[in-house]
Amino acid sequence: MSDGEGSDSDVGTKNTMRGRVDASRAKMWVLLGANRLLLAAGFALFVYGAFLLVSVFIAPNLQAEIRSADTIETLFSTMLSVIVTGTTLVITINQLVISQENGPLGDQRKRMSDAMDFRTYSSELFDEAPPSDPNEFLYRLVDVSHERALALRRLVAGDAGNDDDLREQVDEFVDSLEGNAEEVKEELQDAKFGDFKVLTAALNFNYSWKIYQVERLTQTFGDELGEDEQHAFHQLQTALTMFGPVREHIKTLYFQWALVDLSRYILYAAIPALAVAGSMQAIVGAETFGGVTLGVPDATWVVGAAFTFSLVPFLVFASYVLRIATVAQRTLAIGPLILRESDG
Repeated sequence: MSDGEGSDSDVGTKNTMRGRVDASRAKMWVLLGANRLLLAAGFALFVYGAFLLVSVFIAPNLQAEIRSADTIETLFSTMLSVIVTGTTLVITINQLVISQENGPLGDQRKRMSDAMDFRTYSSELFDEAPPSDPNEFLYRLVDVSHERALALRRLVAGDAGNDDDLREQVDEFVDSLEGNAEEVKEELQDAKFGDFKVLTAALNFNYSWKIYQVERLTQTFGDELGEDEQHAFHQLQTALTMFGPVREHIKTLYFQWALVDLSRYILYAAIPALAVAGSMQAIVGAETFGGVTLGVPDATWVVGAAFTFSLVPFLVFASYVLRIATVAQRTLAIGPLILRESDG
């Protein structure tokens, strides 16, 4: 993930991911913040409105086609095929996600061993047993980075041999990290895993840029730094470096969680969508809806609603993929590798 903006010498950065990317609040809300089911409902309203707009104002002749039994049969027979194919694809994706959790005993033992090794290393960082809750683990990691940054500033400020440029840059860097850490910790306090708010908080902590700034400061002022100050920089870099794999692990767990939810919601939506599409094909004909409501033939209202309802599984799929793809793009790199194209 690219976590910085401006030139490499810019010590402070925007705290939130939205502040670090060229995107409006509305765009970021659609891509990431909105409840996925509510977003799918919004997409459905848009499709229904567009269908009515086209059939009434842009192409009035379409209303005669809509009342045709042949048109209805062709439209909804196609929708039946699309729903079945799409649902099968989603079930396949779900099986792929679940298959990653399966494996022989040796693989499972290695996974367990790696997890315990990481927790042992984390306990040394925290000076206590690491939390088992993912959002609490993130909270402690950000808090440790914050504490070590403050300790670094005290050391640099207390050394009379340091020049003003070093103190100013360290002050600016620590102020930026402190503000970022406080905001992220506030977001994590009320979050629980499975809620996208946990991943949002992780994305908002721009650790990549902070690691780079630690490297740049130690290289630029290396001759002026005492042993204690170099150790403080190293301690801060260690805490920031730990954040990378933790964020990637939580992102992976969230993707798996979201894809399982997606599979379940699409199955819930696919069954009534199949029933509606099949009913429209079987019982709706040219004379089924012959009235007019608000100047629009009833057939247009009904066919538009049935068509939109048949699209609901795809719209749910689209709403989830928008978020997953956006997160994946903004977390392409790990560590202090800054990708401007995925600035997040």
